[in-house]
Amino acid sequence: MFHRLLIANRGEVAVRIARAARQLGISPIGVTSTADRDGSWTEYMDEVVCLGPAAARESYLSRERILQAALQTHSTALHPGWGFLAEDARFAALCRQHGIAFVGPSAALIARMGAKSPAKRAMREAGLEVIPGSDGPVDDLETAVAVAEEAGYPVILKADLGGGGRGMRRCDSKADLQAAFNAARAEAEASFGSASVYLEKFLTGGRHIEVQILADAHGNAIHLGERDCSVQRKHQKLIEESPSPALSDAERLELGARAAAAARAVGYQNAGTIEFLRAADGPIYFMEMNTRLQVEHPVTEMVTGVDLAVAQLEIAANRPLTLRQGDVRFDGHAIECRINAEDPSCDFRPSPGKLERFEIPTDRGPGRVRVETHLRAGDTVSPHYDSLIAKIIAHGSDRSEAIATMLAALEGAEITGVETTVPLHRAVLSSDAFASGDYDTTTLPGW
Repeated sequence: MFHRLLIANRGEVAVRIARAARQLGISPIGVTSTADRDGSWTEYMDEVVCLGPAAARESYLSRERILQAALQTHSTALHPGWGFLAEDARFAALCRQHGIAFVGPSAALIARMGAKSPAKRAMREAGLEVIPGSDGPVDDLETAVAVAEEAGYPVILKADLGGGGRGMRRCDSKADLQAAFNAARAEAEASFGSASVYLEKFLTGGRHIEVQILADAHGNAIHLGERDCSVQRKHQKLIEESPSPALSDAERLELGARAAAAARAVGYQNAGTIEFLRAADGPIYFMEMNTRLQVEHPVTEMVTGVDLAVAQLEIAANRPLTLRQGDVRFDGHAIECRINAEDPSCDFRPSPGKLERFEIPTDRGPGRVRVETHLRAGDTVSPHYDSLIAKIIAHGSDRSEAIATMLAALEGAEITGVETTVPLHRAVLSSDAFASGDYDTTTLPGW
């Protein structure tokens, strides 16, 4: 096992990984920008290196500065967390070239699965059904029009290296596609450094369902159930839960088995997530694979009891999985609410500032509550980075108990100094639509 682990991330991510490292007797080493240098979360690190200015490109996105930090602190492994460089194939390759174990899959696998077109091709070959559309990027408008006419409108353009909704354009007609094509390519270029886009059939509604997998270097791959991430705003997740209320027991067993088999087929190693869209008329299509730990991984941890961050480190140290599929047990139901410093009543406008009060109770409601955060009262929510300030995860013996437990935590939360999404979460969790499970990715139930 490693002795010193550089955590190439910030905030709640860094705290989560540091906790897993200490559990294995590994010394966590942190990095910060000048904007984060006095952050209370740095206290969780044994050593901290300041990378540079607040701008992410000069700190958390600087491959060279992070590698130098790892080398000068004698770190033998590096965990990228999620976001920033977590799915950067070049960064993973550079780490390994410098003798630093990258906690994640190989650079080649990240590159293959990070671009959506090669990922779709690989997963189709592994036996998963993919959304109808282009077999790779579309480089010109004429090709895009031909693919759209074959798939049938509406269609959607997506950045091949994208995420978070950037570079997406829905097109309901040939005229829409002609107007959107160059704009989508330009946004993809600006956001991800590549103008490459692909096209697929736009499925109205549906459910966003993802399967958590673990795979080691010894040919073992298992799934840890699914998460339903259909409550979203602007293509970004707000609430996740496991198991999905949209699947039957038979469907979830089949989907999990197919996901684990696909991961094994492509030679995947470490933790990963295979994301699917269940269409309104029933078919379940592969969308993409995230070659990293997900923000919402605590949902899976609450229902399985498996520490995914610890498992990542063990796999990176070339240890075989101690679990086999038959050993995985699913207990009850878990829900996660992402609490962001945003004003949902003003189109989710960011709300940076100083936290005057910051209390989220964990001892109310019939079930268990876990809070993941890097902040405390008196800390400042930075305008430079992601607006996530906390994740609340509630567990119950069933879905009703998990909802009641989450509502108790939300109702007891006292967060002042910044606007937050807590009112939205309360409205969603209290709604009849959420209670019934009758909603999709296009709706915010109760809001």
